[in-house]
Amino acid sequence: MTANTTAALLSLPISLFQPTKINTRKVGRGGLRMVAVLEGDGLVGKKSDWSKLFDVDVPRPRFPQCKGKFLGVNQALDVARFDIQSCDWRARQDVLTIMQLHEKIVEVLNPLARDYKSIETMKKDLAELPEELAKAHKQVHISEARVSTAMAKLAYMEALASDKLIQDTNRIESETNSPSSSSASLDTVKRKMPPKSLNVSGPVKQYHPFMKNFWYPVAFSNDLKDDTMIPIDCFEEPWVVFRGNDGKPGCVQNTCAHRACPLHLGSVSEGRIQCPYHGWEYSTDGKCVKMPSTRLLNVKLRSLPCLEHEGFIWIWPSSEPPTTTLPSLEPPPGFKVHAEIVMELPVEHGLLLDNLLDLAHAPFTHTSTFAKGWSVPSLVKFLTPVSGLQGYWDPYPINMEFRPPCMVISTIAISKPGKLEGQSIQQCATHLHQLHVCLPSSRQKTRLLYRMSLDFAPLLKHIPFMHLLWKHLANKVLEEDLRLVIGQQDRMINGANIWNWPVPYDKLGVRYRLWRDAVERGAKHLPFSKSK
Repeated sequence: MTANTTAALLSLPISLFQPTKINTRKVGRGGLRMVAVLEGDGLVGKKSDWSKLFDVDVPRPRFPQCKGKFLGVNQALDVARFDIQSCDWRARQDVLTIMQLHEKIVEVLNPLARDYKSIETMKKDLAELPEELAKAHKQVHISEARVSTAMAKLAYMEALASDKLIQDTNRIESETNSPSSSSASLDTVKRKMPPKSLNVSGPVKQYHPFMKNFWYPVAFSNDLKDDTMIPIDCFEEPWVVFRGNDGKPGCVQNTCAHRACPLHLGSVSEGRIQCPYHGWEYSTDGKCVKMPSTRLLNVKLRSLPCLEHEGFIWIWPSSEPPTTTLPSLEPPPGFKVHAEIVMELPVEHGLLLDNLLDLAHAPFTHTSTFAKGWSVPSLVKFLTPVSGLQGYWDPYPINMEFRPPCMVISTIAISKPGKLEGQSIQQCATHLHQLHVCLPSSRQKTRLLYRMSLDFAPLLKHIPFMHLLWKHLANKVLEEDLRLVIGQQDRMINGANIWNWPVPYDKLGVRYRLWRDAVERGAKHLPFSKSK
């Protein structure tokens, strides 16, 4: 039901709580006007007492005039807008029906009206009311579905219009700014860059402290046993994660305070990590609690806020106290986790995120793995709200989201191998859900946490060594990507701009880069953020 209709209902005069009669009057060309007539002591008021509620105007179609076979973008938008106007008219008709039924109920229950009706007539009226109410209720749901469909159609058409605008702009800029010679130098190419390009070139700059003001997943809970340690690098600093005597995780600097020995080479016992060099022991808050062969000194390592949540170990790498809540990374209802894989990759985490947020490369890059047999579409689009970091791919049945600060979540509808096109997420019964966490270890290294879930075949996870098969497949896919991304990284370090000419299907990757730029600038409100 539309906002205008809802507002009309909420603005009904208080006098309607008194005995009233709802009526209609014809206005304009086929339109109706809903009016309320106050009744005093069962008597109908004069026409001058009529109180206008709202008008139900019949929408007038405006079919766009076009000479060719296909509608233009603006013409198609007009058609979508007319659909919404029609839905609004239908919704107002539904409200009219419901209000008339409400009047009938009031009339049946009105003690003054009962005096003039026989019992048989009242029974008949009461028997008819449930059926009429059920019909009206069903019609309201149909109208809501029509409105939802029309809104989705309008959003789709607006996305197409936006994509066409970008393509036209880039085409014009290409014709205007393209170098006159194929032997143009890199400096010439840089001077001719389109205004809409992003400048992501040169060696990766030192991470801005604002990038640390987020919770980062660093390990899977299942990998952190009571007697194990997990060494990690985060923003070019070494840390080690282990469980305390209470079972809660802690994260301390992976460097002994005594002689700078890596602590992860030691052992964990009774919730304390022991240095393998001289046996110094530390608790999860970094405090040294034991110094064999010498007097205990007041020594403490740096530690980070560390929590366990939804199967992950999280850290807050900033020197500032935590100011944000932990994001949810749980798979959707009905999905079971089948694989949890950790990899250390020799690329900067932003480059890896760029790759994961791009599906248009799949039929060219992943020809021996998951995209084997995929045809190359004539047009690939990523459709997303105007302000959002999520959307869906067309023509592929894949939903995708960038979740700050470093996560990519995707849901893939599985129909037949090599036959993904033409199916939507909702049309497929089986799905694969993926989570990629790209932890920035250093400016040329990423710690990748990959979790894969399915909403079918629950027994697969109980097959021995199945996790090794999943890991093998994940490695094969990443090998296809890494040879390209490592090449990008080399050229970027030498001055090439890896985002020189974005096109419409780069939308999600571009938004990630704009979000990251805003974080590093210390922007008060981040773009595409729900908290904006």
